[in-house]
Amino acid sequence: MKATPKELLDTMLGHLDFSFEIKEFETPNGITLQIYSPEKERLLGQHGELVEDMQTLLNRMLLSKDPNAPRVVVDVEHWREMKDDNLVHRVKQLADIVRNTGRSYQLEPMNSYQRRIVHNAFKDDPEIATWSPPDSERIKRITLRKRQKSS
Repeated sequence: MKATPKELLDTMLGHLDFSFEIKEFETPNGITLQIYSPEKERLLGQHGELVEDMQTLLNRMLLSKDPNAPRVVVDVEHWREMKDDNLVHRVKQLADIVRNTGRSYQLEPMNSYQRRIVHNAFKDDPEIATWSPPDSERIKRITLRKRQKSS
């Protein structure tokens, strides 16, 4: 029997001796596993590093068993959700500058998860395009620029 993402995360957290509850939510992009715990700070780790590592490990485990496995987001008491909203808000403010000046703007280096959020935030924007370099750097920068008008 194949373990579900929620069961795998439950096992991981159990082995790490956390006190927690996990709620699962379907999203348009996959699954979100929301963790509720009196040990929120310990679960997040410094700057969210532990929850990032758990998410990466969980997704790798799932993809190793099924290449078509849905993407799983691991969050702790909506911490990631708030952080993602702040990222989108900040980048949209920068996009307004690009919109008004016509000048491209290079964002700070981001990991793949953050880049995906930024690219998705602008995928339907008629004026702003996002671009990442094609090289294999682990941390890449996104450039915001005005879309070229198609004639």
